[in-house]
Amino acid sequence: MADASTDLARQIRKEAARLGFAATGFSSPVSQPIAVRRFTAMILEKRHGEMNYMEKQMEKRADPSLLFPGLHTIISVAISYNYPLLHREGLPKISKYALIDDYHTVVKAKLEELLASIKRLLGEPLTALITVDSSPLLEKNWAEKAGIGKTGKNTLLQVPSAGSYLFLGEILIDRAIPSAKFTLPYSCGSCSKCLDHCPTGALVEPGKIDASKCISYLTVELKREFTTEEAAMTGDWVFGCDLCQEVCPYNQQASITADPSFALRHELVNISTEKILSLTKSGFRELFYGTPIFRIGLRRMKRNARAVEENLKRSGKL
Repeated sequence: MADASTDLARQIRKEAARLGFAATGFSSPVSQPIAVRRFTAMILEKRHGEMNYMEKQMEKRADPSLLFPGLHTIISVAISYNYPLLHREGLPKISKYALIDDYHTVVKAKLEELLASIKRLLGEPLTALITVDSSPLLEKNWAEKAGIGKTGKNTLLQVPSAGSYLFLGEILIDRAIPSAKFTLPYSCGSCSKCLDHCPTGALVEPGKIDASKCISYLTVELKREFTTEEAAMTGDWVFGCDLCQEVCPYNQQASITADPSFALRHELVNISTEKILSLTKSGFRELFYGTPIFRIGLRRMKRNARAVEENLKRSGKL
């Protein structure tokens, strides 16, 4: 039986790597006033758009032990979905993360396997909570504290050798797991490609985003109909946006690529606006069920497609 030692952390990392995680780290749930202050500022400055859920459960974001009483360790993991993808000119674009099976399901299943392994390593009862973008937890902050990555100018976590095409997940446990701490350098340096290539000005400054101007927010999170200005801002992105990641040198040079669990759904690649606009409810379900796109529903997907179709016509690409 392994005890709670640095050797246990090493064994957990080894098992996590076997399951496909690009990085795994451990942190203690100590106060994070800077992260909380930044999050609060985003809310006060209305940079969260109409994502009203972000205004709730602030006390749990500040203190994750309120999410999970008895919390001693936050295990943070990152897994890559950085697969090659070519977009055809004149067709709507879909973000990479949405052309594969829903990451919530895939990552949660892997974390359940990892948790089972941790219980075997301990050889004693363990209470835990698995979360994959499903709890009021400041995920990037805890990933940084765990030493697995650093938040870049595009506000996304960058993991060495893996870049930022990543899904994050956590296991909150009631055991202390000592681990060597890593302090990663800020990797962006003087590079500003992500800011320069953001067409809507959503990246207002390094590490600061106005979500209400972000194409991903508009096409995924915004529930109402677009204003004329918002429709024009979507460009040719019908779901999500990868522009700030596509130009990032760390993604272009990443040696850790997509985990095999994220198989590309080829029928969704280079889909036309005409195809989307002709879908019935049953057709939408058949095409998108099991992907992140399914949760926004047919009405909003058609809203996005109408905006993109008009943008493509206006630009002469359609």
